[in-house]
Amino acid sequence: MGLNKKSVDDINVKGLKVLCRCDFNVPLKDGKITDENRLVAALPTIKKLIADGGKVILCSHLGKVKTDEDKPSKTLAPVAARLSELLGQEVKFAADDNVVGPNAKAAVEAMKDGDVILLQNTRYRKEETKNGEEFSKELASLADVFVNDAFGTAHRAHCSNVGVTQFLDGPHAVGYLMQKEIDFLGNAVENPVRPFVAILGGAKVADKLNVISNLLEKCDTLIIGGGMAYTFLKAKGYEIGTSLLDDTKIDYCKEMLEKAQKLGKELLLPVDTVCTDSFPDPIDAEIATVVVDSDKIPADKMGMDIGPKTIELYSDAVKNAKTVVWNGPMGVFENPILAAGTKAVAAALAETDATTIIGGGDSAAAVNQLGYGDKMSHISTGGGASLEFLEGKELPGVAAADDK
Repeated sequence: MGLNKKSVDDINVKGLKVLCRCDFNVPLKDGKITDENRLVAALPTIKKLIADGGKVILCSHLGKVKTDEDKPSKTLAPVAARLSELLGQEVKFAADDNVVGPNAKAAVEAMKDGDVILLQNTRYRKEETKNGEEFSKELASLADVFVNDAFGTAHRAHCSNVGVTQFLDGPHAVGYLMQKEIDFLGNAVENPVRPFVAILGGAKVADKLNVISNLLEKCDTLIIGGGMAYTFLKAKGYEIGTSLLDDTKIDYCKEMLEKAQKLGKELLLPVDTVCTDSFPDPIDAEIATVVVDSDKIPADKMGMDIGPKTIELYSDAVKNAKTVVWNGPMGVFENPILAAGTKAVAAALAETDATTIIGGGDSAAAVNQLGYGDKMSHISTGGGASLEFLEGKELPGVAAADDK
């Protein structure tokens, strides 16, 4: 994978119009931003472009826009207002329903060096997600330089992150956030400092097929937890009771167990399991549990988390690691009683001096909720994008940037 990309530090934007694709896909409630992590994360790149005297034209999508009725609730106007406060300077909002319209064009025309404007939600245009040529050309016509800092959509080829690069002659660089994701996620998997331990959890084997296979080739130890562990236990011939089972993937799990053996890799499965009679309803309800060895799950019980012996086994496995990648919780972590395994893994990672990389999605949420966020080397901002990176796939949004 060509992961040596031109970054904002490699380009000179003074006096140039810079189209900067950010990830401002923030949760809104009644027009108010309820979590502004993504805005804060975008500031370093935006500040760099301002400081260098660029004319900064920001764009992003927000949510899904299926119909015209969706538009008023998906406007980026609140983002422009909040960004103005965070940057301490006006971020002018160009409110065109067709995104690149008279407001946007006039605002760009009037820009001075260091000014910032924000375009309307790119998904107001139906062509955005289809990578339509016309919208890509219109976006490109506004700017001299393109900077992509939106890792969360890097696994999709849309107008505002890939299409635009085909029609814009100036350099195409990545921002600081994208650079960090490439450095950590991309290089951790391609050139890890060893021992390299990968921890995979989450509910379904099907979601992680390629990740399991790719990481087995790259890591020294692969740890499996979460709902998908039970299909592996079933593949070993164990009774798993009413635990989550992906019965079309039993043969695949057998193959992976054989592959690990053939490659001389350690593949760790839970040795004990926290079981309940049924799934908690509501999900955070108090629930009675019993701990059993993984080969002795009663026929009428379901496994919901890794047990204490497994916690010890998994914590030991990361102690001497130099690189650890973690994607997916160890159990039903939304329930405090069934979150012990996920908490323990987070705590073990917080204590190790390894490079610790949390691969987005639920694991990122869990680590942040448990208060370990600042103890990790890197928490990915992507969900699907992180997974595809860990699969060893080339991401269109990364590939579209110029190589150094």
